[in-house]
Amino acid sequence: MTIGGTGVMVLGALAAGVVAALLAVVLRRWWGTASAVSVAGLLWSLVAIALVTLVPTRADVGVVPAETRSEACSWDYGGPSGAAFEVLGLDQRTLNVLLFVPAGVFLVLAVGRWWAGLVLAPVGLAALAAYSLAIELTQLQLARLDRACDVTDLVDNVLGAGIGCAIGLVLLPVVRPWRDRRPPRPPAQETSLAH
Repeated sequence: MTIGGTGVMVLGALAAGVVAALLAVVLRRWWGTASAVSVAGLLWSLVAIALVTLVPTRADVGVVPAETRSEACSWDYGGPSGAAFEVLGLDQRTLNVLLFVPAGVFLVLAVGRWWAGLVLAPVGLAALAAYSLAIELTQLQLARLDRACDVTDLVDNVLGAGIGCAIGLVLLPVVRPWRDRRPPRPPAQETSLAH
C-alpha cells in the first residue's frame, strides 16, 4: 500500500498545524506569546517541509526498482528539473525557495528573545542547510519516494532559509520576543514550625 499525493501532504500539514497550535498554547505560559508561536511555527514548518519533500507526489508510485533509481545526486545546477512542474504559476525552483522561507523567519523569531540568538541564528541557518541536505540524501536513497536528489534544490532551499532569516531580522524589532520575559520567581519562603 502506498500513500502519497497532495491531499496527504495538506492533511499532514493541517494535523501538524493543530499540534503546533497546542504546543504554542502550552509554551506561552513560560515564554510569552511571540516566542511560543515562533518555536511552534518553526517546528510546524520543519514538518511541512518533510511532508512536501518526502511524501511521494502520487499515491500510485508503487515500487521503483533499485536498478532504475539514481546512484548519485544531480550536479546539473538549474537543470531541467526546475521546470518539472508548476503550482499556482510558480515553477519548482521558486517553490523550493518559498518552502524554506517560513522556517528561516520562525528560526530568527524563536531565538531572538535571547542574546545567544546572535550565535543561535547562524547556527540554526546552518542546521536548516543540513536539513535540506538530509532530505536530498533521503530522496537519493529511498527510490520508493520517486524523488530526485538535486543540488539545485539544496541551493534553492538554503536561499529560501536565508531570505526567511532576513525577513525575521526585519520583523524582530516589531515582534520583540524579549518583551514577554517572565521575571524570575522569588525563592519559596520556608516556614518554621519551631517557635
